[in-house]
Parts: sequence; C-alpha cells; structure tokens
Amino acid sequence: LELQPVFTLLKSFKKNGTTHRGIKYIADFMYYDEKLKRTVIEDVKGVETKEFKIKRKLFESKHPELNLVIVK
Repeated sequence: LELQPVFTLLKSFKKNGTTHRGIKYIADFMYYDEKLKRTVIEDVKGVETKEFKIKRKLFESKHPELNLVIVK
C-alpha cells in the first residue's frame, strides 16, 4: 500500500519566455490487487470538482494501464 502517490500529467514547459508549471495528480492510495493481478489507484471524494474531472481525464489518457477507483 502506497499513500498519496504522485502522477505527472503534464511536465512544466516554456513558451515565449514564460515558464508554465506542470500538472500533477496526487491520489490517496495505490496498491497491487492480487485477485485482479493489476495495480489499483484509489481516491476518496465527497464531491468531484471540475478540476478533478479534468485531472481524471488526463490521468486516464496518460495511464490507461492503471485502474482508477473513486470511493464516495
């Protein structure tokens, strides 16, 4: 069980002399499920904010091999 694993969704970059900060997603838990034979990422949410919905889409796009589970 890993607590608060960090995933880089977009690296920082420079454009026209301006540095843009990267985007990171910090989940609550990450573990390997022996029954399913795969890594599971869990996040506990009371309310899914607009920011989280965007980060979830970026996460799913960048890490299709990982299973993201939202616990309410």
